Amino acid sequence: MINFAHPQYFYLLLLLPLLVLLFLWNRRSRRKRLERFGKRASIEPLMPEVSRYKPWIRLVLELLLLTMVIIMLARPRAGSSKTTTQVHGIEVMVAVDVSNSMNASSTDDPHDVSRLQRAKMILQKLIDRLENNKVGLIVFAGNAYMQMPMTNDAASAKLFLNSINTSMVPTQGTAIGAAINMALNGFSQSKKSQKAIIIITDGENFEDDAVEAAKAAAHLGVQVDVIGVGSTTGAPIPMDGGYLTDDNGEPVTTYLDEKTAQRIADAGKGVYITGTATDALSTLQETMDKLAKSDLAAVTYTQHDEQFPVFAAIALLLLLALLLLLERKTPWLKRYNFFTKEDNSTITNNDVPSSQTNNEKANQN
Repeated sequence: MINFAHPQYFYLLLLLPLLVLLFLWNRRSRRKRLERFGKRASIEPLMPEVSRYKPWIRLVLELLLLTMVIIMLARPRAGSSKTTTQVHGIEVMVAVDVSNSMNASSTDDPHDVSRLQRAKMILQKLIDRLENNKVGLIVFAGNAYMQMPMTNDAASAKLFLNSINTSMVPTQGTAIGAAINMALNGFSQSKKSQKAIIIITDGENFEDDAVEAAKAAAHLGVQVDVIGVGSTTGAPIPMDGGYLTDDNGEPVTTYLDEKTAQRIADAGKGVYITGTATDALSTLQETMDKLAKSDLAAVTYTQHDEQFPVFAAIALLLLLALLLLLERKTPWLKRYNFFTKEDNSTITNNDVPSSQTNNEKANQN
């Protein structure tokens, strides 16, 4: 049984009667223009090469060709077969710092991209490399929030990633420990599945004991890796067209706290990576590859037998026929008369016997 992947294209079949109407209107207009020069019976003998039937044949071929193209667009399919594939990988929960300090420059250049933008760029590439693994997304500042539960849909992960900003968390601060605890609750209950937490932050933690939270995660068999973004020399925090100031009106400077970030990674038996390093993603991927992969899910694919080539071949033949079909009469068919009977009662002088012709001439003389 044939089914169609995109049946909405069949609405294009409404063009067929429109084309027929346009053709009839064009034929009628042509006939009226010819009638300006005289009666049709008198004018037609003056155009012996014009065929009365080929335009109709061309119309039929054109309508059939358009129908074949529309069917191809609808993707005809017949039959189906199911294939089940086992997905092997690990579970990775990514926690992104969205505190106001992440608006500061990611390098010593104050005009460079912000720390949050740098984090997004790293995550975009990281998600591509984590294909076939389950990925979850957490945002945190003063509190932690689950942005996207664990999924193996990379496209959805990127969609959620694009919506991250520093105004999405009402409570400011940097609670890395809360993010780690929420990540632990976001994993599956499977003991066979290897799990890892990746924290992207500038390392300034003020709210809780992130090192103890990382130790607890490592005790449960969950690796904690940290990617540090920002400048160790410090950068001001953009705020409302200017910069964030303290009570004395002085600009607040935020620093990448690499020591704290390194301690968190060590406690979580993971690695610390500087986000501006050229080999940051490669180092992180090598760390992920060391984790044993397990069966995460069984994915079933339904494959249909595409019938597109059949209709494409028919469309090609119709197109070739249109290219070869001219509207004037075909020379070798002129010797045949398919539509009228020959009038045998009309006899020309060439058909009269020569003896009878000679007798008529003698009588006239």
